[in-house]
Amino acid sequence: MPPRWPRKPDRKDPAYRKLDDRMNFAVHVAIFAACNSGLWFFHNFLKATWEWLPWVTAGWSVILLAHLIYIAAIANYSEIPPKST
Repeated sequence: MPPRWPRKPDRKDPAYRKLDDRMNFAVHVAIFAACNSGLWFFHNFLKATWEWLPWVTAGWSVILLAHLIYIAAIANYSEIPPKST
């Protein structure tokens, strides 16, 4: 069951932005796990010689790590000041 938000979701809400970024990261991890486990399964099952597969896994892992570093350390979830007109 998806998490319930007590008010209308809005990217201006810092708590909602933080939750949204973490859910996007979880989706990213799930897609990474599903794709890479499938690729490695068929690599082993077919006894294939896919020299590119470790590079794809390593590259995607680096991107995933960068995503984690961004949401954990870099992202600013403070209140967004109103724009002046």
